[in-house]
Amino acid sequence: MSATTDTPDSPLPPAPSDLGRGPIANILSRPRAVLTLMVAMIIGGILAYVSIPKEANPDIDVPIFYVSISQQGISPEDAERLLIRPMETELRGLDGIKEIEGIASEGHAGIVLEFDISFDKDQALIDVREKVDQARAELPDDAEEPQVFETNFSLIPTIVVSLSGNVPERTLFRKAKELQDQIEAVPTVLEASMSGQREELVEILIDQNKLESYSIRPQEVLDAVRNNNRLVAAGALDSGEGRFNVKVPGLFETADDIINLPIIADGDGVVTLGDVASIKRTFKDASVFQRFNGEPAIALEVKKRLGTNIIENNEAVREVVDRYTADWPGSVNVDYALDESRYIFEVIGSLQSSIITAISLVMIVVVAALGARSAILVGIAIPTSFLLGFLIISVAGMTVNIMVLFGLVLTTGMLVDSAIVIVEYADRKMAEGVPRQQAYIQAAQRMFWPVFSSTATTLAAFIPMLLWPGVPGEFMSYLPIMVIVVLSASIVTAMVFLPVIGGLVGKTAARAKEQGNAQLLSGTHKVDVNELHGITGIYARMLLRLIKIPELVIISIIGIAVSVLVYFGSNNTGVEFFVEEEPERAV
Repeated sequence: MSATTDTPDSPLPPAPSDLGRGPIANILSRPRAVLTLMVAMIIGGILAYVSIPKEANPDIDVPIFYVSISQQGISPEDAERLLIRPMETELRGLDGIKEIEGIASEGHAGIVLEFDISFDKDQALIDVREKVDQARAELPDDAEEPQVFETNFSLIPTIVVSLSGNVPERTLFRKAKELQDQIEAVPTVLEASMSGQREELVEILIDQNKLESYSIRPQEVLDAVRNNNRLVAAGALDSGEGRFNVKVPGLFETADDIINLPIIADGDGVVTLGDVASIKRTFKDASVFQRFNGEPAIALEVKKRLGTNIIENNEAVREVVDRYTADWPGSVNVDYALDESRYIFEVIGSLQSSIITAISLVMIVVVAALGARSAILVGIAIPTSFLLGFLIISVAGMTVNIMVLFGLVLTTGMLVDSAIVIVEYADRKMAEGVPRQQAYIQAAQRMFWPVFSSTATTLAAFIPMLLWPGVPGEFMSYLPIMVIVVLSASIVTAMVFLPVIGGLVGKTAARAKEQGNAQLLSGTHKVDVNELHGITGIYARMLLRLIKIPELVIISIIGIAVSVLVYFGSNNTGVEFFVEEEPERAV
């Protein structure tokens, strides 16, 4: 009977079975359940990305209100004294008010109210309107009713439909009114406000000679028109057997109502307004002019409902407009302007191209370092983490905007770190002779805390950005939120999904050079760095030399850090919040 002993040069035996126990091992020992969960979450992420609202800028509540007061002919000095000061006196007592700014001009006064960013927008709007109503009694009698406007970017038109052409104004107005009803029937449209049109009215031209012939004074005509064009609350009648409402027709509805209006009556003779005046339909004098490509136009400014997809909303509007105007005469031109979806497509398309470029560059580096099959496993972590991130932000009610996509670009290189650690450690264990599935389970167990702590330190650097105050902080908060979401998803991908996939389709055997390096680094005997091969050997030999001169290394690090700070201080060109760029629009 003979016995054999392991030599230092022989491959290491598989790890003890206790390494396959624990919460992570219990999860990874059920590959079908894990893969089913992974596929379900990927499909959910795809559906979330398709359906989630997309916009250029984040939809944030800007804590600014504007109070507008008009009074014809008032000077800026009097507007400040009679309009702004009484209003400021009332508004100064609002809770959460941060700053009040008054603006006086010829015939107008404006007050800008800025609240703290943590304000309750709905309650603040109610409070502002109450204070404005209270201050209304202190304003001059001929001042117009104050108007309160809230700053809401979601109420900015997402697309403008313009109707233009060399056609009568009434024809253009009628077509615009018909199209307005069709657009507002779209479920995602809040309203389609019309601009550039003139309000229609009836013009009465009194013949002075006829008035004199009937002995009618002009004031009698004015009183007859004024008294017969009123909304009268007639009340109800109770006959003892029942009660019913009484309606008195008191408003002009057609031109015939005006023509047949009686002015005076003498016996059986009645003089109507049509007998002493000519009546025709016309428009008010223009106060706003709308042009499209130099031609008179009427614009329909379409606003979407809050939380809806701008791209889908504008596509639905275009489809409705194209279908309804298909049989219109060619003299009426229908055009689209200021389409926000086009800008969103440009921004999102540019950032998506940047993401694809970043993924390609990362994959090139990973393939060069780990090989094709291991690189594919690492590459799976990128889209999987992204889709999990989209699923999470969809559940959280967020939108896809430029800051979310910037977060994806920023995390492309960071989220593969966890996957690289797991795959590299599993390859190392397989080079030591551990079976593939067991190697990935050991990699997930042994590397859990290093991967978790490494990701946590990265996230800790972004958490302070969530505490950025003010409107810029609200705007920028989407970036750290997306980084936190994606990197958290990358931990789940690297620790759960990747080991299961690697245990099924990962690399089956290690090359002789990798096995030799694994045996040398396993700790079973003294390591000779000169025997290590490839990049591992180069790194080990360089590290060994640097360890022998620690003082020089520390001094070099400090010197580099100081040099960078000094160079930046001497060549600093200043700080700006946003970079300068060429505007796409001008007003």
